[in-house]
Amino acid sequence: MNVLDAAHRTVHRYPGGSESLGPRVGIVPAVLRSKVNPNCHTHRLAIDEADLLMSVTGDYAMLQALAAHHGFVLARVECPASESLFGAYLASSAMAGDLAGVLAAALSDGQVTNNEAAAISGAGQALQAAVIHLVQLVCHAAKAPRAPQVISA
Repeated sequence: MNVLDAAHRTVHRYPGGSESLGPRVGIVPAVLRSKVNPNCHTHRLAIDEADLLMSVTGDYAMLQALAAHHGFVLARVECPASESLFGAYLASSAMAGDLAGVLAAALSDGQVTNNEAAAISGAGQALQAAVIHLVQLVCHAAKAPRAPQVISA
């Protein structure tokens, strides 16, 4: 799905559509309908408006579509509950071990099945979440305004 179709679906799948969503995001409902209409070339959704729509609706199809268009895959990061740096470090180390174990088991017979690939992916994502949480805690401890973001293609 492209980002324009995703924006259209986000607005129209919201309970009450643009009539109820428009006032919540500060856009006149008719204007909002025009902004997300893929066939309308006179009104366009601004990036800050798209961000607000995603926040209000909880629908991230636009973000997913944009990422897919540029060759990225998104996964929501749920950070572990640990709030100490040492605890976060230990959690990320444990998850690195989990990933190594899943990978070793999958490679033991020289073939990787779909189920094994899914398990490796899940363990890898859990490790990423743990490391991101650790970095967030370090930045918070250093009173940094925001954790650095690393995006690579």
